[in-house]
Amino acid sequence: MLTSLAEAAPRERPAYRSFRAQVARVERLSPHFTSITFTGDELGEFGTAGLDQRVKVVLPLPEIGFAAFPEVDDWYPAWRELPQELRNPFRTYTVRAVRPDAREVDIVFVGHGDGGPASAWAAHAAPGDELVLIGPDELSAGRTSGIDWRPGEVETYVLAGDETAAPAIASILGALPDDASGVALIEVPSIDDRLEIRAPAGVEVRWLARDAHHTHGERLVPAVRDWVVRHLAARGLARATDEERAAMALAAAEHDDVPDAPLWDVPEGHSLDGDCYAWLAGEASAITTLRRFLVREAGLDRRQVAFMGYWRLGRAELD
Repeated sequence: MLTSLAEAAPRERPAYRSFRAQVARVERLSPHFTSITFTGDELGEFGTAGLDQRVKVVLPLPEIGFAAFPEVDDWYPAWRELPQELRNPFRTYTVRAVRPDAREVDIVFVGHGDGGPASAWAAHAAPGDELVLIGPDELSAGRTSGIDWRPGEVETYVLAGDETAAPAIASILGALPDDASGVALIEVPSIDDRLEIRAPAGVEVRWLARDAHHTHGERLVPAVRDWVVRHLAARGLARATDEERAAMALAAAEHDDVPDAPLWDVPEGHSLDGDCYAWLAGEASAITTLRRFLVREAGLDRRQVAFMGYWRLGRAELD
C-alpha cells in the first residue's frame, strides 16, 4: 500500500513545548533570590542554548493541578479557550542552567513581596512539587528561539537591568569570551542580593542596592549614564551633572508615556558591528529611559541596543 506524503514525513518538532517537571532542590541564594532545580525524564531534551532565552513557568491550580492544561504543541490558543477558572497561571523567566545528562533545569525566582503567583509559589516550593515548563526543544531546528542577546562584532558590551534580569545577565556573562570588555550594572533590592557571577576580567560587574531609599531605576539609570559618558567620551558627551542625574532618575519613575503593551525591541539578526552593544532589561519605564539616553544622547544606533521591558511597576504580567 502506498503511504501518503503526510504520513511519511516526520512531524516537525516545535521550537517550544511543554515539559513536565518536579522540584528537586530549593536553594535560598539571598533575601530576594531563590534557585529552584527541576527534574524530570523529559528534561533530557530541554534546550541548552542558554543566554537570555525565555521560558514559561506554568503554575498548578488548587486541587486540580494541571488536569486542564493543554499539553499540545500550540498550547497558548488552547489555553485561551479554557474557562478562566481552568487556566493555569504562568510567568516568564530565563533559565539559569540546563544539565541534560542529569535531566535538570535551574531557574532563579525573585521574591517581590507582592503576592504574585510565581513568587508566592517559589516561597513555599519543596522537593516533589510538580510544575510545567514551556521551553525550547533541544531537538528542534528552532531551539534558539526566544534569545535576544545577539551582538555583532563589537568592542564593548553594556548590560543593565534590575533583579528580574539578573539571571539572564549572569548567563550571558558566563558565555562571553575571555577577552570581552564592558560592564554589567544590576540593580537589586538590597546589597545582600549580590550573587556569585563568573565574568571575564575585562567586564566590570557592579551591584546597585536600592535598599529602602530608592525606587526602581533610581540607582540603575544614573549608573548606566555615568559609565557610558566616562567610557564612550570620544562621542563628545559631557559628564552628567547632579541635576541631570536627578532628572534621569525622575524620568525613570514616570510611567505616563509607557504603553501597557510589553516594550520589546531588539536588532533583527545580529546588532551592528562597531564599538558598543547594549542589552537592557527590567522595569519598563527605567529601561525606556536608558534606551532614550543611549540613542538620543550617546548617539548609539538603534541597531546597537536591545531593550526588553520585562515588567511594569504597579502592573502584573499579562497572561
